[in-house]
Amino acid sequence: MEQHISLNVNGRKVDLKVADPAMPLLYALRNDLGLRGPRFGCGLSQCGACTVHLDGNAVRSCVLPIVSVAGRSIVTLEGLGTPDKPHPLQQAFIDEQAVQCGYCINGMIMQSAALMAANKHPTDEQIKQALANNLCRCGTHLRIVRAVKRATSQI
Repeated sequence: MEQHISLNVNGRKVDLKVADPAMPLLYALRNDLGLRGPRFGCGLSQCGACTVHLDGNAVRSCVLPIVSVAGRSIVTLEGLGTPDKPHPLQQAFIDEQAVQCGYCINGMIMQSAALMAANKHPTDEQIKQALANNLCRCGTHLRIVRAVKRATSQI
């Protein structure tokens, strides 16, 4: 039996028909809403590729049942900025060339944005600690830290 669930995604109200209320939020974002920022990485909340903001907090959408987020505010990478007007953090990642393969970047940016919302001027150590549970195999960690530092100076 299908269930109707209302979400607030990137400032827009959306109503979805959901066959399984335990379906991960990530699947609805990608498959039903066509949002490609959050990615499936591990499916176990360990890599961070699926990170979104839920009521302002960075959460892993791959393990979050869609029924648990009904009516709550969800922001994806697409909701931070646009190609014409990127969020300062997105622009800093571009300026620092902090992306190599790009698979982890959604999680890195979304986790960093949550950090910056709580701490406008984090230290390098605070940035590294906030991003410690986001996996990146390419080795652009130093560029990522520089990008976050650059963005904090612009906000």
